[in-house]
Amino acid sequence: MNEQSPDRPEAPRGCPVAHSSAETVRLYGPEAATDPFGIYERLRKEHGSVAPVLLEGDINAWLVLGYRDGRRVLDNPRQFARDARIWRDWREGRIAENHPLVPMVAWRPDCVSQDGEAHRRLRGAVNDGLQAAVGRGIRRHATHFANKQIDAFADEGHADLVADYAGFLPMLILTRILGLTEAEGRRLVESSAMVFQGGEDAIVHDGIIREILGELVERKRVEPGSDFTTGLLDHPAGLDHDEMVSHLRLVLVAGHSTTSNLLARVLQLLLTDTSRLTDLISGQLTVSALVEEVMWNSPPLSVLPGRFAVSDIELGGHRIEEGDLLVLGLAPGNLDPEVRPDPDVSVQGNGAHLAFSSGPHECPGQSIGLSIIEIAVDVLLHRLPGLRLAVPPEELTATASTWMSVLDSLPVEFAV
Repeated sequence: MNEQSPDRPEAPRGCPVAHSSAETVRLYGPEAATDPFGIYERLRKEHGSVAPVLLEGDINAWLVLGYRDGRRVLDNPRQFARDARIWRDWREGRIAENHPLVPMVAWRPDCVSQDGEAHRRLRGAVNDGLQAAVGRGIRRHATHFANKQIDAFADEGHADLVADYAGFLPMLILTRILGLTEAEGRRLVESSAMVFQGGEDAIVHDGIIREILGELVERKRVEPGSDFTTGLLDHPAGLDHDEMVSHLRLVLVAGHSTTSNLLARVLQLLLTDTSRLTDLISGQLTVSALVEEVMWNSPPLSVLPGRFAVSDIELGGHRIEEGDLLVLGLAPGNLDPEVRPDPDVSVQGNGAHLAFSSGPHECPGQSIGLSIIEIAVDVLLHRLPGLRLAVPPEELTATASTWMSVLDSLPVEFAV
């Protein structure tokens, strides 16, 4: 933010302005990439449930670490808006159009960027479209593409379940739902990942996604089909071209990246704990129970962007000023010792995690993602007898961006 001028009063203690880049922890860079949970816990010890942090470009923000404070922010859009047009750094010109935060934080004409009536109109159209997509056979699409991905390595006796399976499967299903071709879906996998990874390439890949989806919208105006895009075009909400592209991008990018990461983490849990694998095969454990455990301990989105303070307010013992950016720590919130004093206690049957967000902007496609994962796990175990991890569990690594921690690989062996 702006430097202090000699005659400018000192910033209030607790405001991000009061913390220089040397003092404030970065949520990006080498340390954040390898030890995000270490950073979360250090911030919790130093600052409590809300901490000042720096995002890419050393942009100031507040990271909400506490579960209860996270719910307060997510559930109260009148105090903490989703509309980035009130973001002070944006209003005062510190965020250029090509800033790497733009794809994740900036305002767009979609339902997650707006509140009130505008949000209800657009969210209603998305909900109706997703419900129709479920009725057209999500599980059938998931079964088809799961088998197709496995066909490519089933005779090899080994595979990387991130690169060969989880990394592609959700995108292929979503492209079928949206009305894209399979070839377009495979092209979009890298671009979707790069948007969440951040950096200069995020803007480039965001442009690629928008170009492909813009072409899809024009194609479906001429050649409508039984797909989400056509349904959105025909919806009484009357979405214009920019709203169409933004919502297709939202469903595609958020749906693929989070489902892909969640699937990889569920498979990691199964393959590093043979008792869970045995219980699943015997029917004593369900995939949904595994998913619930991962949602608590390794949510697919670690940090959720973003909310903006509508007025000066106190949160977690800090003074949050009007226009401040807040990002929601879903991963640290789920591990908040105030609500989980013993993280080893089972969370089975407890769906109160933050992984799907909360409040008016709670994830609308969560049932689709869960259906994809259930089918993906079921098909994999049936197709690959003797499936086992090919390396010691401690050799598995993950790389984090500001927003998510992604498993690098999951090498496995199986009988052929």
